[in-house]
Amino acid sequence: MDPLSNVFMAMRVKTSECIRLEFSGSWGFRFDGYEHAHFGVVSRGNCWLSTRGKIEPTLLSAGDCWLLPRGDTHSLSACRDSKIRPYDDVRGRKAGGLLRYKDGQGHLTKIIVGNFTFDESSGKWLTDVLPEVITFRMDRGHSAAMPTILQILALESQTENMGSTVVVSRLADILFVQAIRAHAVQAGTTSAGWLQGLADRQLRLALRAMHEDFGKEWTVADLASVAGMSRSAFAARFSEVLRESPIEYLTRWRMHRAMQLLRDGDLKIAKVAGLVGYESDGAFNKSFKRAIGIAPGAYRAALLKAVNLTADHNA
Repeated sequence: MDPLSNVFMAMRVKTSECIRLEFSGSWGFRFDGYEHAHFGVVSRGNCWLSTRGKIEPTLLSAGDCWLLPRGDTHSLSACRDSKIRPYDDVRGRKAGGLLRYKDGQGHLTKIIVGNFTFDESSGKWLTDVLPEVITFRMDRGHSAAMPTILQILALESQTENMGSTVVVSRLADILFVQAIRAHAVQAGTTSAGWLQGLADRQLRLALRAMHEDFGKEWTVADLASVAGMSRSAFAARFSEVLRESPIEYLTRWRMHRAMQLLRDGDLKIAKVAGLVGYESDGAFNKSFKRAIGIAPGAYRAALLKAVNLTADHNA
């Protein structure tokens, strides 16, 4: 299984929301930071997308999509010089999953926006390695299914039929995966960081080996051999493209898998340590605490407490 599939298989979308926006005139709104990912697609007209990390705004037209993996603050506007106001000022006008707003004369722009809330341990690993903003066309390659997905998502988001919550959650899963796939295909070797590593044939071999056999006692020389490169050339290219050393990447992936094992099962911590490549639970505890901020036992206890609180609330 390729590294991208490894991450998608582990990813869990807890909640999602989808809203249709119809703006006309000289409108402009700032969408303050969201807890997790935020996406959007222009279905009619055009608008400007501005994010803090990019000096120049991006012009989007019908068929253009964007994804902010970490839900960073951004703005959408009819013109580059439109006055920007908080989106919270008008979000209360939403009716049945649709929000209409008109500010003078001007073309009509239709946008679908939505938010994802991830399970912390499964979503953070992916969102942390993606760029601040991803833009792509929904009518190219693997993203050709996007219009249908978005249409169903928009309809389900404004109904309370049996199972609507589950349907919206599953569609959000698919939408997020399609967005990353579309970006990876369209950006190719020009993408940055982790996606560029996946596009590099030799680095991809090493990444796949680490993802599939994360419990193995890998050395940089071993991984270089898998990639078909010299040790020095592999280490240099890996660090340049992924912005961390091979061992740092391996450790981070191991900690991600350890969080999953602690969350999804009742394995003893010593067993989890062995599965992710540590000979002693002491060494594992130290690495886990350094990466996550708390010890494995405390992490599992916090998860159990959260589950019990949710159960009590729903009872």
